Amino acid sequence: MSTPRDDDALSWDGDDDPTLDVGSDRPAPPAERGSAPRTPVPDAAPPARRPDSETAPASDVPDDDGAAPLGNAGLIGIGMIAATFLLFALGWFVAGMRLLGAGLPIPDVTVVALTIGAALSPPVWFVAVLALTRRARSWQRFLILVLGVLLLVPWPYLSTNGVLS
Repeated sequence: MSTPRDDDALSWDGDDDPTLDVGSDRPAPPAERGSAPRTPVPDAAPPARRPDSETAPASDVPDDDGAAPLGNAGLIGIGMIAATFLLFALGWFVAGMRLLGAGLPIPDVTVVALTIGAALSPPVWFVAVLALTRRARSWQRFLILVLGVLLLVPWPYLSTNGVLS
């Protein structure tokens, strides 16, 4: 059995502060003879109050609409779609740059501007979907991303097999 002096060596001043209790299920140690009575500590922490949406930041408010964090398969799917969008951006850029020497009746500045806009459209779609569908369900997010994959295919690059004659 340990003496009160040994217990003092293993504790810090203020350890019996009830505000530091995390609601452990461990019963409180019995009071030793000759020691000062301790204040009782409640067994369970008071129920947490749900933060008001006006006072708490949006990240602290729990999602009640069914949006759950993505699992491993969801993260791999997002990564594959992101890689597809990056390849599409590269395809749009290559196809647009090949139009510079094709003798089109429009100024080269216009071709370069349209090429940059076309090359930026897949990454912009990806970032916009991720930013605007934070609270949406995973299947809705993937549906919109797949719709973007279908809409933003670099047809000029694919129709010439990557070669412009």
